[in-house]
Amino acid sequence: MSSEDLLSFRRAPAEVSRNSLRGFAQVLRDRVARGRDFHCLITNDRQLQQLNLRFLGKNHSTDVLSFPSAAQALEPGNTLGDMAVSAERAAEQARRYGHSLDEELRILMLHGVLHLLGMDHEADRGRMRRAEAAWRKKFGLPAGLIERVHS
Repeated sequence: MSSEDLLSFRRAPAEVSRNSLRGFAQVLRDRVARGRDFHCLITNDRQLQQLNLRFLGKNHSTDVLSFPSAAQALEPGNTLGDMAVSAERAAEQARRYGHSLDEELRILMLHGVLHLLGMDHEADRGRMRRAEAAWRKKFGLPAGLIERVHS
């Protein structure tokens, strides 16, 4: 799968670094997902709200949603699933936490991939938190979603 297949943009603001994020999506696929493909859509709050309502019954926007494939997706060669990220929410969070939009989008993409791998920070006794912290450190990223909630 090419970087264009891993990541697409719909209603994302012009300041989103498309080529940089495509490269990061490839790194996520190769290193974090161990060669398994996924698709990430960078879009806006309105579309995240629509997806959240349609698939989870929650009528509000959020920063990232993950939609894992069936269990056999964890086998090599199969896709992990899809995720959607709100660039609007990412920009707001980047301002709030004092880092760049690009960094925030990378944090959200990493978080989404970990969910696609089957991790669940609400029920896994810190496994996802530890994995996210280790990958953030490797990638030189600031505090992630889970750490923000638990600090």
